[in-house]
Amino acid sequence: MKRLLVLISIFTLSMSCGSQNVKTETSKKEVVNGVTGKPKLVVGIVVDQMRYDYLTRFNSKFGEGGFKRMIREGFNCKNNHFNYVPTYTGPGHASIYTGTTPKYHGIIGNNWYDKEIKESVYCAGDDNVNSVGTEHVAGKMSPHRMQTTTFGDENRLFTQMQGKTIGVSLKDRGAILPAGHTANAAYWFHGRDEGVWITSSFYRNDLPKWVTDFNNSDTAESYFKVWDTFHDISTYNESGADDNTFEGGFNGKEKATFPYDLKQLKETNRGFEILKATPYGNSLTADFAMAAIKGEDLGQDDITDVLAVSFSSTDYVGHNFGVNSKEVEDTYIRLDKDLERLFKYLDETVGKGEYTVFLTSDHGAIDVPAYLRSLKIPAGYLNNRATKTRFDEYLLSTFENSDLVENVSNDQIFLNRNKVDSLGLNINALTEKMVNELIKYDHVYKVYSAHTMVTTDFTTGIEQLLQNGYNQKRSGDIILVPDPDYISYGKTGSTHGSGLNHDTHVPLLFFGKGIKHGETYDKTVIPDIAPTMSALLGISFPNSSTGQPLGFVLD
Repeated sequence: MKRLLVLISIFTLSMSCGSQNVKTETSKKEVVNGVTGKPKLVVGIVVDQMRYDYLTRFNSKFGEGGFKRMIREGFNCKNNHFNYVPTYTGPGHASIYTGTTPKYHGIIGNNWYDKEIKESVYCAGDDNVNSVGTEHVAGKMSPHRMQTTTFGDENRLFTQMQGKTIGVSLKDRGAILPAGHTANAAYWFHGRDEGVWITSSFYRNDLPKWVTDFNNSDTAESYFKVWDTFHDISTYNESGADDNTFEGGFNGKEKATFPYDLKQLKETNRGFEILKATPYGNSLTADFAMAAIKGEDLGQDDITDVLAVSFSSTDYVGHNFGVNSKEVEDTYIRLDKDLERLFKYLDETVGKGEYTVFLTSDHGAIDVPAYLRSLKIPAGYLNNRATKTRFDEYLLSTFENSDLVENVSNDQIFLNRNKVDSLGLNINALTEKMVNELIKYDHVYKVYSAHTMVTTDFTTGIEQLLQNGYNQKRSGDIILVPDPDYISYGKTGSTHGSGLNHDTHVPLLFFGKGIKHGETYDKTVIPDIAPTMSALLGISFPNSSTGQPLGFVLD
């Protein structure tokens, strides 16, 4: 339809301008596209929980058509970091596409305590929309809590809503937040006993035929097979022993060791949900992304489309098995093959040199603290119950009241403002007293008050990261920072969320149309991605973007 509209417009202009036909056609392209020679399709790829060192650590196991192709043909930003905390999935995806931090886009966590309604909310949850493609509540999602635009939104506005935007991910938030507010659709995978791709009425009231056809195929079911290592496991020298005490594993299997018979294990692991925690979840995502390119005719005319793809299985595998596991290594080896499949498909359908890709991650991950501790590296686990008990005793003895705290979540304390006011306490003086108390506790590294976050301009260190992640309206009254490599998590598997390098240092690769070949060790930050894509497309930056366009990557 877009191609038809453009052709009709060009034909009409040519009839009125006669001999100026060629000049007028170019002028029309400039009106629609801003500049000539823009990519027909921008593909944003987020690999959930991908540390930067996975690029180098597993390099010898990668083929030539995936990660290595991006590096060989494109630009590698080797010192790319998140410039805020917390480093979680929701904030990460929002920051990549909006070009700013939680301070402005408002996605301060995957979940957070809403001070107005006095309950926890989910970053993509929306009770005002309906599920599409399932009767389960898994479809009641939208980007309404994200307060700023994405570069996909700006491209839609610039092209008079002719350029399409589609989001694809196993996770709802991984599809919805990147796709933005004006997206044609975002699709995510609903597992359990259904195994279907769904959306919400925020975007449309039914599934398009191509999605229904995909769901009716046996693609998802075909991945209920044995997961064994892609190469001989004895060659996996880049990861630890397969049999160790630092991994979780699956219900119904005594040891977290290869191989895994997924068909046999699915009944004790919530049916289709088990696919998410294997590399086959990424393969399924690649399958669906390619179906979206075909079904939506992405990149088939001169008006730029945007496809946001998030590979989530890497996160599920990392949480389950840990950074140093054979399972993580095999997952990245197989993801590399899926990237190669996707790039070849783009070459065939959009055209080699006619599309642009960037690849990054929403956060990194910590090595399993129990493993670090076994190597005499300071690390461990927080005893939140003991901390709460001690702090409650302090509140009771000091203020003769145990109801001053309303909620504790995401390393933040939310005070009961009504109680504080009723007792005639000064909120700033109160929080400073609490800060001075909490800093004495075991494994509390730093403590800051909301007053400090909004009155002091930090330019370096963890304080700057905290401030960039602090949203005055949504964040808590006190922020705690645990000791390095101390986490609130189980004794197996990896997690994330800190401002330490293992969580902030993630890949940033560009390749395709308009991208130079090269590399840099100059520091880049996640909010730089969206304005760089905007500069490439000649469109407005997202409305609250704080990043800078990386001119050195653009050709």
